[in-house]
Parts: sequence; C-alpha cells; structure tokens
Amino acid sequence: MTELSEESLPEAAKPDTYPVLPLRDIVIFPHMVTPLFVGRPRSIQALEWAMEHEKLVLLVTQRDPKTDDPLADDMFEMGTLGQVVQMLKLPDGTVKVLIEGKVRVRLIDLEYTEECIFASLQELPDQETDSPEQEALMRSVNNTFETYANLSKKIPAEMVTSIAGVEEPGRFADTIVAHLTVQISDKQEVLEEMDPLQRLEKLLALMEREVEILQIEKKIRNRVKSQMERSQKEYYLNEQMRAIQKELGEKDEFKQELRELEEKISKSRMSKEATEKATAELRKLKMMSPMSAEATVVRNYIDWLVALPWKKGTKDQIDLDKAEEILDEDHYGLEKVKERILEYLAVQALVKKIKGPILCLVGPPGVGKTSLGRSVARAMGRKFLRVSLGGVRDEAEIRGHRRTYVGAMPGKVIQGLRKVGMRNPVFLLDEVDKMSTDFRGDPSSALLEVLDPEQNNTFADHFLDVDYDLSSVMFIATANTLHSIPGPLRDRMEVIHVEGYTEEEKVHIAERYLLPKQLETHGLKAEQVKFSEAALLEIVRRYTREAGVRNLEREIANVFRKIARQVVKAGQQGKRFQVGGPQIKKYLGVPRYSFGVREEEHGVGLVNGLAWTEVGGELLTIEVTILPGKGKLTVTGKLGEVMQESAQAALSYIRSRWSPLGLEEDFYSSIDIHIHVPEGAIPKDGPSAGITMATALASALTGLAVDQDLAMTGEITLRGRVLPIGGLKEKLLAAKRAGIHRILIPQENEKNLEDVPMTIRRSLEIIPVAHMDKVLDEAILGSFSVASSADNLEYSLEPEKSVHH
Repeated sequence: MTELSEESLPEAAKPDTYPVLPLRDIVIFPHMVTPLFVGRPRSIQALEWAMEHEKLVLLVTQRDPKTDDPLADDMFEMGTLGQVVQMLKLPDGTVKVLIEGKVRVRLIDLEYTEECIFASLQELPDQETDSPEQEALMRSVNNTFETYANLSKKIPAEMVTSIAGVEEPGRFADTIVAHLTVQISDKQEVLEEMDPLQRLEKLLALMEREVEILQIEKKIRNRVKSQMERSQKEYYLNEQMRAIQKELGEKDEFKQELRELEEKISKSRMSKEATEKATAELRKLKMMSPMSAEATVVRNYIDWLVALPWKKGTKDQIDLDKAEEILDEDHYGLEKVKERILEYLAVQALVKKIKGPILCLVGPPGVGKTSLGRSVARAMGRKFLRVSLGGVRDEAEIRGHRRTYVGAMPGKVIQGLRKVGMRNPVFLLDEVDKMSTDFRGDPSSALLEVLDPEQNNTFADHFLDVDYDLSSVMFIATANTLHSIPGPLRDRMEVIHVEGYTEEEKVHIAERYLLPKQLETHGLKAEQVKFSEAALLEIVRRYTREAGVRNLEREIANVFRKIARQVVKAGQQGKRFQVGGPQIKKYLGVPRYSFGVREEEHGVGLVNGLAWTEVGGELLTIEVTILPGKGKLTVTGKLGEVMQESAQAALSYIRSRWSPLGLEEDFYSSIDIHIHVPEGAIPKDGPSAGITMATALASALTGLAVDQDLAMTGEITLRGRVLPIGGLKEKLLAAKRAGIHRILIPQENEKNLEDVPMTIRRSLEIIPVAHMDKVLDEAILGSFSVASSADNLEYSLEPEKSVHH
C-alpha cells in the first residue's frame, strides 16, 4: 500500500468528529465492503485525515450527484460510519479506496474547513428482536431474494448461500439491499429505517416489485430470443439455399430481385384486388426455382402489374381560350370536333370529374383525323397514345391472352397505358372500321367494353385477370366509313363527321401549314421560294383528286425536291424561285386529271350523275344507247347489285310513263337497251344514281338532249318519287370542280345544305325535286311535257322558280 505523506492537518479537528466523504450514486450500508474512486480534492483530504487517525470516515450520499461542492442541504441526514481498509493513489491524481461500513449514524453538526468537511454524529445501532413475525419475514425475504438472484443472473449462488446464514434481521436486510439494483432514494429509505422488522417489510416490497419487473424483462428477452432464433434459422436455411443454387449455377440476384418486386408492389398504389393478387403471386414465386419456366411467367406477370399507372395521371389544363388557340393553330376548319372538345373541357371545369367522352371521327383519308387526336391531347395537357386497329382480327389483341399461353401479353389497351405511363391519356383508336373477324374472335365486340363509359371502369384484361379503370381515358376513334363498323360499337361512340375540304380550304391549308412544313423539311427558306395561289390551285385541280390534303402535300414536296436539286447543282443559294400556275407542269409533268370535265355539247342519252367515294365526290357520267332487239336490258361498268336494281326501277318507271313521254305502249319489245357507266374498272354501287339513269333512258328513248350544265343525284321509286341520299357536300364539291352550275337534289336533302360552305352554295344553282317528272322537266331540253291522265295528275311544263343557295 502506498504510504501517505505527512501534511499539515486541521488543528480544529476533535476526537468525536469525523471527516465527511460525500458519495455520488451509491448508498453504503453497515457490514458492506465497497471500492470507491475519489477525485474531489476535499474528499481526498478527508481520506488522508482518516488514515492519519482512526481510519474512520463518515459516508453520506448526496441528494443530487451533479453537485461538486455539497453543503448540508445537499446531503441526506443519515449515513454510515465506515473504516478505510485500503487506499491507493492513482497516477491521474485520483484515489482508489476500499471501505467497510460499520454502523448507522445521524449527522448532528457539520463543520466546513478549507481542506474538508467534519461532522459530529450520533451512532444508531440495530435493535435486537426475536419473534415469529421476524422469522417469517426473514424467510419471505430470503425466498424472494433467491428468486431475484435467479432472474437477475448478476448475484452468484455463493452470495445467496452466504446471506442466508445471517441471523440478525438488521444485518440481513442491509446485506441484501446492498445487492439490489434499485433507485438511490429507495436504498436511502431502507438505510434510514431503524426498526429491523419495518426494514425487512420495506425490503420485501422493493424486491417483489423488482422481481415482477425482472419477470417481464425475462418474457421480453425470451420473445426476442425466439424471434432471433427464427431469424437465425431462416438466415441459415437461406444461406444453405444460396449455396445449393450456386452449385446448380443459378444466380444469386434472385433474392434481390424478389426484394425489389416486393418494394415495387408496396409503392405502386394498385387497387386492393391487384395488390392481393400481386402479393399472392410473389409468395408463389419465392417458392420456385428462379430458372423454372413458371417463375418466368409469374415474374413477367408481376412486372406488368407494378408497371401500370394505377393512380398516376396528368392534370387537365382547363383553359378554354388556350385550348381553342391550340386547336386552331394545328387544324383549319373541323369546327364540330373543336366545339365538342371545348364543351368537354368546360364541363370538366365545372364538375372536376367526368367520364371521358368517346368520340368517333368519320371522314375520308387525309382530312386530319389522326393528327387531330394529337392536337386534342396537347390542348388538354394530356399524354397522347395511338393504336392502329387496321387489320386486327384477333380478340386477344384488345383483351390480351390468358397467362396459360406461351408468350402471353396484355391487349393493346393495357400495353399502351404502360407505355405512356399515365392513367388518363388521349387514346386514339385509329382505323376502327378496318378490323375484321375470323375464327380467333371478333375484336370489335371486345371493344364494346372498352368504349362503354358505364363498363370500362372495371375493364378486365385476360392477362391481368384484375379490373382496371379506363373511365378517365379519353378515347377517340377514327374511321373512313361508318357502314363497316358494327351497330353496337357504333352506338357506344359519339360520331362526328369530318367532311372533305373545298378547293379554297385546301389552298388555305397549303399556305398556312403545308408550305412552311415542307420548306423546313427540304432545307429551303421562305424567301427563296414563292408559291402563288394559282400554282396551288393547279396542283389541287389537275394533280390530285382527294377529299383531304395528303397527296397535295406529296406534290408540294415533289416541287421542293426539284428546286432543292437546282439550288445544290447550280450552287445558287441566294437564287429566288417563283412557282406559278405555268411552272407546275414543268415540275410535275403532264396533268394527271382533267379539271371541269363535262360534255360541252348537249347529248342524247348522256346525263351527269354525282357519286360519293371515300376520297370525296365524283362526277359520274351515265350513257344509254338504244339498239334493235327484243327488250333486253344490259347494264355495264362494274356496277353493284343495288345499282343494277336502280337501273331496273328506272326502266320500270319509264315504261309506266310511256304515254306522257310520247312512246308506243310496247316500245320496249322491239329494242334492246344498254346502260353504261364509264371508268368500268372502278366498282360502283348505291341507289343515288336512280334518277340519273331514268333521265338518260327518257332522253335516249325520246331522242331529246339533256342539259350538260346540269348534274343530279337521288334515288328513284317505281312511282317516281325522289328519295334522299348521303354525301351531299362531297357531291356538290365534285359538281363545282367539274364546272357544272345547276344541280338537282332530293327535296328531303334541302336541310343538309347547312353543312355546305356558303361559297359553294352561292356558286351553284341548287334545285330541290320531289318527283321524277320534275327532274325530266328540268333536265331535258326543248319543248317537253309530262302528264298523267291515269293518275289525274298534271306536271306543269312552265319553268318553276329554282331555289338558290
């Protein structure tokens, strides 16, 4: 042991006073041997004083362990008088001391000196008792302490045995409480209890509380241990599985891929049904070998589920002025379509949530139906998605294949939504009229669910096998004709007819859209090439024959290519080119079509009819020739069944009117009649040429000429009534293009003239007719009268006032 150096000690120290050693976070009981580390200078001085005298020191616990220089109020009133057993100075200046508690004491008076604190005290020895209650208490305390020692695992068994041999109740209680991990205040309370029996009762209550806490801790430890053992077991088995997979040559990334799939499922915001389905499939996948074919199918299925935009969508731009500006910027005309889109946006602004409209744009090729869908998406601020249905003949192309098939995939609708990544795009179903049907199903029937606003919120794709909400998608279908679209499918769509363009509209579109686009495409500048309006009209009239502007754009591009070649070949970057009407033949060659083709001379048996085609209206000349024969009717020109029946009806009407026409009653028995429609290689059908053929027959049989500045269209009945027809606008455009000025139309079609541009109506004399006799009066030149004595009807030969539009 290190010898203490002689230092001057306080002279005021008296024999009945002892130095005080304040304690932090510990209570020392009598008969308790404890090592202490002392660092405060006053405490070290107190120990040194004790070593010089009786080695006795007063051990008192501080109320607040953080107080560095405690006063009387900072220490408890009761402590223990201890004896220093051993003292050792450490290199860092602190002192390690071994102290044994001797007896309880109460502080009477404190004396503060510069070196340390001295205190006078009163010893409080334990009271001797012996009673059955004491014995019972000691047994209970001993049993509880054994339970406590078993639970805490910090008290050795020898200590428990040693304590059990203590007979004095006070010492017994002091020895046990010194080994408990309870709060300082609780230990101090036991120290201050003078009655051994009361001390034992307090100790018993303390230990029972601690035992209860230890039991709860043990339960928690056991539960955690069991979870850890399960985790360790899973880890061990997974490591074994990984080692086996490595031996089999399988990739170690499979588990990582499973974790990624699980994370994607949790983040995908799928519907409840889809989440449950994906989770179930993931559980199956975990039990499969990653190299099995079934695992590939399941993995692909989960990939599709998590990749779909279940909740992600774009916010509609509800700015009507801006939307209208975008639509007008991209397309000229098409007012009905633009009006419908703007109406939809207006309703969306009012109700916030509206089922997507399902529009069907019907019109000839090249009028801008497909590009209009892209403009609608831009005007609404949505993503654009186009799917071509031309030639689709398998129902699975719409609804997908079931997963049992090799290479199964979802249908085009789900594929498109995954591609665009949004749940509310503008979805263009292009060429919906060109789907066909075979043994694999009817795709148009599969579209019924897709295009029904009442059903498509639970669209079921065969591959996904869960419902997907399509109600926020705006579907736009395009078609060239309506008759090839099945009735139920047509009923689900709002049909908007997109008519062909007039010459003026085509010239305007070319100047505003096509010329700037083609100049940029061919690397030319606007100041290098000047296209006159006459040149554009020449291309429209003599080099294209279409309702749209697709071929017009192609021919403009042809002109620019030739100009670009001249610029490069001659190296004349600054040369300016003026393209007028006369220069078009130089660039595009011989005109392909004749403009204003009609017979200049009035002819017998020759009548101008009007026909509708997918590319617009056409002038249809009908010729009739009378030959000697036996009443045979021959119809040529590749006419369809309906058109041949119209010829029969026209002939029957003429035969019924033999008398007013000035013919013999049996005129047809000695002649053959040949009706021919030129351009015989082109199929023709429909009933609208009925009045044209009847007029040609009347002209040929009577020998009277027909006005060649007149064209007509209308269906004929056996009684001579003129029935309405379709495609009026296109037919009137064709008549104007051919240079014809008078048009006969069915009276019931007069209401459709509202759809015809005012410029066209003003340039034509349009005459509505209700009966065939009126047609003959207008068409056949010369003094001609038609009257019916049999029906008591008279048809005035005086020229009636024409209706001008």
